[in-house]
Order: sequence, then structure tokens, then C-alpha cells
Amino acid sequence: MHEYTDRLAGRFAAVNADLEREFEARLVESSTLAFRIAFSVLRHRQDAEEVAQEAFVKAYRRFTQLRDRDRFRAWLVRMTWRLAIDRQRHDRRRMAREQMYEPEPTPDAADEAIARERAAQLWRAIDALPDKLRIVTVLANIEGHDVADVARLLGLPPGTVKSRLFLARQRLKEHLQCTR
Repeated sequence: MHEYTDRLAGRFAAVNADLEREFEARLVESSTLAFRIAFSVLRHRQDAEEVAQEAFVKAYRRFTQLRDRDRFRAWLVRMTWRLAIDRQRHDRRRMAREQMYEPEPTPDAADEAIARERAAQLWRAIDALPDKLRIVTVLANIEGHDVADVARLLGLPPGTVKSRLFLARQRLKEHLQCTR
């Protein structure tokens, strides 16, 4: 009986080792992807690094549940995106609580303030987009991926990515014209 359980344990250890090697290989080829996705949402290096690490840990724990290993990058993108959105929501609530106690800032450099406000307006407009439009906008226009890459990362047809980019640009234009 012990001989049978020893053989089973040996196979289990070999399977775990193979899975770990496969996970490490896929992680190496996607190492900066999670950070870039998180940074595109959070726009803060330390928060993006933390979210990327959290995504890697979550991916490691759930790697055995991933049926199609070739879709690892798309899976990691979606997982990182969701974690970053959750972190962003948490940070917004915290900032709203903290803002109640902050004094009004005094303008030092008008040009810098205007540039920051324009960037903030753009990011607010991007943040106001629905998730499906926002992710293609961030991946294509901010991260610089082409339509084929975005389609592959999100598991969508290229035509869908193109139409979402078109809709996102229209909505951004409308939103930015309304805020002027």
C-alpha cells in the first residue's frame, strides 16, 4: 500500500514541478505586462507594482484552473485590470475621505497647473468610459499596442477592437468638448 501512495506522491510532485516550470516560463514572457496594465489604470508606480505582484500571486494560485495555457497573457491582463480597478476604487474612496480635511492649494505655476488640469480632464474622461471601451483605449492608445495585439490580449476579434476604439474616441471627444 505504501508503495502505491509513494508512486502517486511522486507523480503529483512531478506534475507540480512541471506546472511551476510552465508558470515561470509564461511569467517571464509576460513580466512587464501586468505592471504596464496596472500603471495605465493607477498612474502611480508603487501602486502599479503592488497590483502587478498581487496579480502574479493570484495567477500562481489559480494557474492549475487555467484550461487553455496559451491564453495566459489575456488571462493575466484581465486579472490585472480588475485588480487595478478595485485598487483605484479603494483609493478614490480614501481620497474623498481625506479631502475633507485638506486646505485649498495655492497656485504657484499657472502653466503647470493648466497642464495638470488638462491631463486630469483627459484621464477623467478615460475613467468615465465603460470598462470594455476603457481597456481597449488604454492598451491601444496609451500602451501603444496595435489592434491585433489588443485583440489577442483580450480574446476579441480585431473588428470588435476597432469598433470599440472608434466608440471610445467618439465618447472622449464628446466628453472633452462638454468640459470646455
